[in-house]
Amino acid sequence: MRGMFGNSDGVLGSPTRNLVSILLFVGAVILGATTAYMAAGWSLIDASYMVVLTVFSVGYGEVHPIDTTYLHTVTMLTMVLGCTGMILFTGALVQFLTVMQIRQIFGATRMHSRIEKLSNHVIVCGYGRIGVMLAEELGRAGVPLVVLDRNPARLAEAEAMGYLCEPGDATEEEALVNAGIARARVLATVLPNDAANVFITLSARNLNAGLEIIARGEAPATERKLRQAGANHVVLPTHIGAERIARMILFPASADLIDDARMTRARGELSELGLDLEKIAVLKGAAMCGITVADAERRAAGALLIVQINRGQDGRMVRPAPDERIEAGDEVVVVLRDTSRAAKALFTAREEIRAGRNRF
Repeated sequence: MRGMFGNSDGVLGSPTRNLVSILLFVGAVILGATTAYMAAGWSLIDASYMVVLTVFSVGYGEVHPIDTTYLHTVTMLTMVLGCTGMILFTGALVQFLTVMQIRQIFGATRMHSRIEKLSNHVIVCGYGRIGVMLAEELGRAGVPLVVLDRNPARLAEAEAMGYLCEPGDATEEEALVNAGIARARVLATVLPNDAANVFITLSARNLNAGLEIIARGEAPATERKLRQAGANHVVLPTHIGAERIARMILFPASADLIDDARMTRARGELSELGLDLEKIAVLKGAAMCGITVADAERRAAGALLIVQINRGQDGRMVRPAPDERIEAGDEVVVVLRDTSRAAKALFTAREEIRAGRNRF
């Protein structure tokens, strides 16, 4: 069976070649016969009309009298070659359509069989912009997943990437059942439609009470609805994007932390405790420039903890001493409890206070 349906030069490869070859043959016969009739003095319209009537075996009548040996020969050759070509074309077309149907049936059956063997997998509802990135990350980590989408083009793209795919509308329970929701560990619904995500969440929770559901929301007001529908986690891409841009403005040196796997894991663990990890570039004139680690933490009033200082040629100082002075040009890795509060304390330039002739 594998040899029959897996070799492109075998049964599945030949119908296309046969169809194209026969079409070229029929086209050559029509062109040659039309040219031959025109050589006998017929017009293009009369010649092409006569050829079509003959090739398709309709035979309404002769356009002009066939009263010469030349015209007899042309007509007989057109009947024999044209009718034979059309018979072959009909057979090749039927073969092509049949084979395509067989390929689709066997492909869908094989895919469904593989999905039925899955357990503790992830179902990704929607293979759009976010779905593509999500599937890529999960695939890179070796997590078994099923892509559920109703768009044939997106499913073909997902299948080309090697993912298991289930065609169907995720808002319908049948599609979720076919994707193995009863055996799934997580369902991520990442459609750009809030109403659809709410409906999918409701259906998924009814089908599997112990399923972890992660839902995407576009409008902030949708978060409450998604949680009421049964979502364990709600992700607001717009909010995350805005938050990320704010971090890049407040903490520009932290942009490269995203690409550091260890920093990413540390951030994930700290976020569960309500903390965050950032890298701060110390600018000349900043509030923390020239003061000790202990003073910087004291000035932030408990909003941060300095865990590392990166200083040019001196290298990296992990868990710096409390009396270590922070210099301009340093990169300080800190654990934050209150980002805005810490940013204000660290990045506000020190103001000069005058008292008579004295300056502080």
